Amino acid sequence: MEHGNYKAINKSVRKKDSMQLLTGKPVYVDDITPKDALVVKLLRSPHANAMIKEIKTVNALKVPGVVGIYTWEDVPNQRFTNAGQTYPEMSPYDRLILDRHVRCVGDVVAIIAAETEKAALKAMRLIKVTYDVLEAVLDFRTAKDNAVLVHPEDNWIAPVEVGGSNKRNLVASEESSHGDVDAVMADCDIVLDRTYHTKAFNQAMMETFRTYTELDRYGRLHVISSTQIVFHCRRILSRALGIPKSMIRVEKPRIGGGFGAKQTAISEMYPAFVTMKTGRPAKLIFTRKESQIAGSPRHEMEIRVKLGADKTGKIRALDLYTLSNSGAYGEHGPTTVGLSGHKSIPLYTGSLEAHRFNYDVVYTNTMAAGAYRGYGATQGTFALETTVNELAEMLGMDPTEIRDKNMVREGMFMPAYYEETANACALDRCLSHCKEMFDWDAKYPVRDMGNGKVRTAGVAMTMQGSCISFVDVGSATIKVTEDGTYNLIIGAADMGTGCDTILAQMVAECMDCSVDDVAVFGADTDASPYDSGSYASSTTYITGKAVEKACTELKKKLCQIAAGMMNCSEEEVVFENGQVRKINTDQTISMEEIGVKAQVFNTVPAEATATHTSPVSPPPYMVGMVEIELDKLTGQVTVLDCMAVVDCGIAINPALARIQAEGGLVQGIGHTLWENITFNDAGAVAENSLMQYRIPTRLDMGRLKVEFENSYEPTGPFGAKSIGEIVINTPAPALAHAIYRATGVWHRELPITPEKIAMSRPE
Repeated sequence: MEHGNYKAINKSVRKKDSMQLLTGKPVYVDDITPKDALVVKLLRSPHANAMIKEIKTVNALKVPGVVGIYTWEDVPNQRFTNAGQTYPEMSPYDRLILDRHVRCVGDVVAIIAAETEKAALKAMRLIKVTYDVLEAVLDFRTAKDNAVLVHPEDNWIAPVEVGGSNKRNLVASEESSHGDVDAVMADCDIVLDRTYHTKAFNQAMMETFRTYTELDRYGRLHVISSTQIVFHCRRILSRALGIPKSMIRVEKPRIGGGFGAKQTAISEMYPAFVTMKTGRPAKLIFTRKESQIAGSPRHEMEIRVKLGADKTGKIRALDLYTLSNSGAYGEHGPTTVGLSGHKSIPLYTGSLEAHRFNYDVVYTNTMAAGAYRGYGATQGTFALETTVNELAEMLGMDPTEIRDKNMVREGMFMPAYYEETANACALDRCLSHCKEMFDWDAKYPVRDMGNGKVRTAGVAMTMQGSCISFVDVGSATIKVTEDGTYNLIIGAADMGTGCDTILAQMVAECMDCSVDDVAVFGADTDASPYDSGSYASSTTYITGKAVEKACTELKKKLCQIAAGMMNCSEEEVVFENGQVRKINTDQTISMEEIGVKAQVFNTVPAEATATHTSPVSPPPYMVGMVEIELDKLTGQVTVLDCMAVVDCGIAINPALARIQAEGGLVQGIGHTLWENITFNDAGAVAENSLMQYRIPTRLDMGRLKVEFENSYEPTGPFGAKSIGEIVINTPAPALAHAIYRATGVWHRELPITPEKIAMSRPE
């Protein structure tokens, strides 16, 4: 559809589920599933690396109400990956439902099923486990080729060759380059060589991991779970349990937040295993502690950046090496790491003569990492953008000017971004817009506020993607009802992002109807058309295009039905203004009339299904600026202003896009200033509750302001690109920049806490 005046999209429509959520209606897993299901609890390992010598369950099984206790001896010996990713599965098959070899503190040792939570917890305390404790690898810098192997087993499988080897503690590795990096670097006036460290941040979504399972009336496994990936979850369960996919149905209700955590099947297999063993419904709800110590946090990364530039600020060469800590298992390890380079280096396409990007992903005996909004681009952006800010300060250049001098612009070919072309790129306009909106020239200078406090500002820019090119698939089915309204059936998961509403807006735009006339259903593997799921910023771009295609196909079928009703050929009718009209006449057939006819002596289905995929992944772009007040005595940082301008193509729903951006900015600020994961000497996570793991609230934020610069992406629905992930990437480098301006110290490890600031001195 051509870029033009829209009726239903580029409009701030209220979310379809807003009133149910606001009024506290039962919409989540625990709300809508039976309360009398078996309670499932998990006994977890206190050791980072150990072999189970013996598990005694005799006394635990005597507890009234205990139905079953299952150990490594009871489960299939078929390794699988928990990663919710499309074929080809890049992550190694390195898990069992329960394993004799426990590889991190929090690894599951036994599954307890009981009639009540009280009985399950009492039984858990009575299970006696004897361990042969082994030496653990806790520092990811020492993991590669360490004598201690996290996965020494012989049945470890790499479905795809990604440069991994379990005999080297290596999940994945790769080297790539363009141009002669060493020669260009040697010819540069300035070479900066810096190393950055980011922690394993937790998603800390309000709804913890949770799953309900039962056998349906046909004897199939029915799974209701808080998941972003119903189809991938079905595949994971099939392999883990050893039952056919056709015997599994997975659906999701409303999701109380995911942010990527629920792109991994963290909780599903345990109640599923109980249901298959007992034939009874089962429910597992993670405690907050379990979500914090045994979830799927962001990958800890160490990123070395070498940047070569001339005295004018032209960035000529970039060389990145990323070391990523996958933890005890490899899910998402081979795929997150690539974004640290491929979504940061291309920002400087405008000036780059050569680049190199190498990486290693390693196993350690710590909590397994997974997907988190930004998916590696967040870490890479922090490292590269902080280095660019250091270059600007070194040269005495305004950091906005050095970006304007080097940035990618519309029409540029990007060798570092999978050799794609920036067909829609408003990054230059984002920069100038943000600079004016933020009042950069006034806020950038360091201002002494008295009493040891100073104010100043920092800046960063970023890019992301809009899908996984050549991989992601989105589908949509649209049906006409007999009252002339529409059912939209999708396999993408609305996890608070508003995709149900956004996709309904697209139907309304295509079919000339009200958004209220579109009922949305999903996601359910039995009823929904196939969709990769909600991740990789792909829903609006990929599934949205499938919706657009399905509407085009549906219009043809509706014209065919209407032509039969008017006793003319299809060529003589046209779909317009939400009805079918006979050309050159005033004769029209309403949607309600077609809906009724579809059920009476009819052979043309009044529905259409379309599937879409893309060979490209058009990047959204963003510039973010932040103003802080810093107390030099205490190291306290107060965020005064956080502003961003985003190019997401055409925003389908500007209000929802703005909320996405504001939420991502707050998460990024949390990563930078407060959130932390530390492991003790035994490999246990110290921050095991939201009392210790501090996430920001609205009271911690100053003013948040987000605006948009439109571009028009020719491959996207109505010119749209993504917005879900990019918005988390700019706060870390922008804050690190502002903190340097205030203190004269560059902090290259996140989080940048008050004690670090107070204890550090300029070099």
